[in-house]
Amino acid sequence: MSTLAPLRLLREPSNASEGNHSNATVGAGGGWCQGLGIPNELFLALGLVSLVENLLVVAAILKNRNLHSPTYYFICCLAVSDMLVSISNLAEMLFMLLLEHGLLVMRPSVVRHMDSVIDTLICSSVVSSLSFLGVIAVDRYITIFYALRYHSIMTLQRAVVTMASVWLASTVSSAVLVTYYRSNTVLLCLIGFFLFMLVLMLVLYIHMFALARHHLHSISSQQKPPTAHRGGSLKGAVTLTILLGVFFICWGPFFFHLILIVTCPTNPFCTCFFSYFNLFLILIICNSVIDPLIYAFRSQELRRTLREVVTCSW
Repeated sequence: MSTLAPLRLLREPSNASEGNHSNATVGAGGGWCQGLGIPNELFLALGLVSLVENLLVVAAILKNRNLHSPTYYFICCLAVSDMLVSISNLAEMLFMLLLEHGLLVMRPSVVRHMDSVIDTLICSSVVSSLSFLGVIAVDRYITIFYALRYHSIMTLQRAVVTMASVWLASTVSSAVLVTYYRSNTVLLCLIGFFLFMLVLMLVLYIHMFALARHHLHSISSQQKPPTAHRGGSLKGAVTLTILLGVFFICWGPFFFHLILIVTCPTNPFCTCFFSYFNLFLILIICNSVIDPLIYAFRSQELRRTLREVVTCSW
């Protein structure tokens, strides 16, 4: 049994028959076309780790009133999105296991309805997770370049409207994706959305890094030796590499998979790439595990609150 049902619908092109798939696998040659077997236990373990991590982030932000600001609200929404990815993944696994072992008996129509609900939930959480990554990048950009006007630009009302809009758009788009997942137009829209988010984050974070580097250069030019400049630039470069590298590594293969579905659905080498679909899903779940480490746990205030939450839980 594999996981993440709505994404599983995109495992291979709808017009690829079993015969074409077998011939392509043989034609491309070698065992590397056999794909990579991912045990269900790995999906389950990563889902549980992500669930606990993101649940702690949400609890810490809700507990500490100092964290009740638009910036942390966006981080909280990202944590909720990643948490929903884990919850829906675990719910689907439990649902399928109960059905397979005969512990849960349902009419086929009810099973299809439940499957559609889980599909929509997972797709919505995935789209919202991507969206809030972009929102956080924009929020950080405003914080740096419009620091004096930040509170007048990013008011609580605008933050609430932004969050509500993202959740609404994610729900609607996921329903469309689940219904018309075989349409190339829908896949192209999904690919375009990912590329937009990638370019947006790339431009904003590089611009922020360039400003920080210029600022450090101005400070270090008045000091000798300019050790702080080199150290600060290196730290900024590492942070930028982590932010964009994690985003691209975790999400890139899945969306490259979608691009191949649209452009070369019957090509033997593309078919070989399709066979590694479960690996791409693991990377998406890994992103839900890594997000709290990048966006939440680096905050000293949040880490302090997190220790209080964990202590109280014991």
